Amino acid sequence: MNVPHAVRPYVDQVVAVTDAVCLEHLDPEYADLCCKMVASLGRKRPSPLLRGDPRIWAAGVIYALGQLNFIFDPAQTPHVSVEQLSGWLGVKKTTMANKARTIRSTLHLSHADNTFLRRDLVDASPLTWLLDINGMLVDIRQAPVPLQVMAFEHGLIPYLPGAGDDTQ
Repeated sequence: MNVPHAVRPYVDQVVAVTDAVCLEHLDPEYADLCCKMVASLGRKRPSPLLRGDPRIWAAGVIYALGQLNFIFDPAQTPHVSVEQLSGWLGVKKTTMANKARTIRSTLHLSHADNTFLRRDLVDASPLTWLLDINGMLVDIRQAPVPLQVMAFEHGLIPYLPGAGDDTQ
């Protein structure tokens, strides 16, 4: 995790909480996404993680990620209610929601950005894979592999379609 040295202890405290909750109640992919989001917060200048309770930051991170990934929708796997999440973290629902709002604003999060989306949601999103090639919208998953590799190398797609997790 690439964060400034002075911020590292704060990042580690928040990640310890997110890891504990995600690995016990959700899954390793959520734990990884939380770590990635906390690192992004840690790289902000000044880092907002330097102030406040690490448990509340962790709750906000999980809540914000949950919102982006529809974790509160029972049709999703995994899913959880806000009440359950609040209980696991020992943080009030309103406090989690407020911290999540701060995180979404600070990191400019939206459903259109796949940086913090679970792989199954990225796979299911057709907009992720549409690229303008010579004025024509093309689903890059249907393009020749060399073109897919080029799109990946230029950061236009999150990973190579059909490749293992090692390309993420």
